[in-house]
Amino acid sequence: MSQKETREKIGEVQVADEVVAAVAGFAALETDGVAQLASKFSDNFTMRNLYKGVHIDMQGVNVQVSLAIIVKYGYSIPKVSSQVQEKVVSSIQNMIGLHVTKVDIRVAGVEPNTATANS
Repeated sequence: MSQKETREKIGEVQVADEVVAAVAGFAALETDGVAQLASKFSDNFTMRNLYKGVHIDMQGVNVQVSLAIIVKYGYSIPKVSSQVQEKVVSSIQNMIGLHVTKVDIRVAGVEPNTATANS
């Protein structure tokens, strides 16, 4: 019996939309050049605040993600956006096992950056 067959007999694993949104948000924030997600964050960073700026559309094992980011001044917006898309796809597929069909990025602002950006 394979591991997959064993797991199916044990039970089902369901992942909440909020968890998928949180994974996408964390992936975006880990991307160089992203200052923050464009949501109403307080300095009290919590998972609950994180996924407010990320929208998820789930259809079975397929997921579409939309998120808004604030890019640090001096970084290439197309380059940062592309890196966010790649990181979101990779993180969701590796951590959750869902197939990401689309990642839409809206650049909602630019944040002044006191350090010199290398892009």
